[in-house]
Amino acid sequence: MEPEQEWVAIAVIARPRGNRGEVVVEPLTSQGDRYLGLRRVFLFGDGSQFEVESVWNHEGRWVFKFRGVDDISAAERLRGAEIRLPVAERRPLEAGEFYQADLIGCEVIDSASETPLGRVAGFQENAGGAGLLELEDGLLIPFARSICVEIDPARRRIRVNLPEGLRDLNRP
Repeated sequence: MEPEQEWVAIAVIARPRGNRGEVVVEPLTSQGDRYLGLRRVFLFGDGSQFEVESVWNHEGRWVFKFRGVDDISAAERLRGAEIRLPVAERRPLEAGEFYQADLIGCEVIDSASETPLGRVAGFQENAGGAGLLELEDGLLIPFARSICVEIDPARRRIRVNLPEGLRDLNRP
């Protein structure tokens, strides 16, 4: 097994589907169609490797069938497991796109004052708008190009131009 930081979670097994060992998953990526090309995945807690027999979208939900998981009891034992891939197997992104996992841990710097604001602790999806970077102290920063003016996950740094009053607006 590789260290945990070498893995990326792409889904969580929600529940069995039917009686042939299929499982419904909760996606952890907006690229659901990326599941279609999967041939093997790793399930965590224990990191076991599973061969993917098939994946399909059924009424807006992704369904996986793993080789050797052939009944509802076997599928039930997988409930709650994270489906992960080695980081090296992630799909390449277009220029200007970023994986949320790569933003976690980045230092956020106010570009006007060069003041460090903290580190990214999480990312919140925001239906219909930009997502939010959540800093360790709870500060929420919209992940918008007009605010996040330099994003460099390789250097673990994000430079921001904060709108006036944002720091006071959404601190817990």
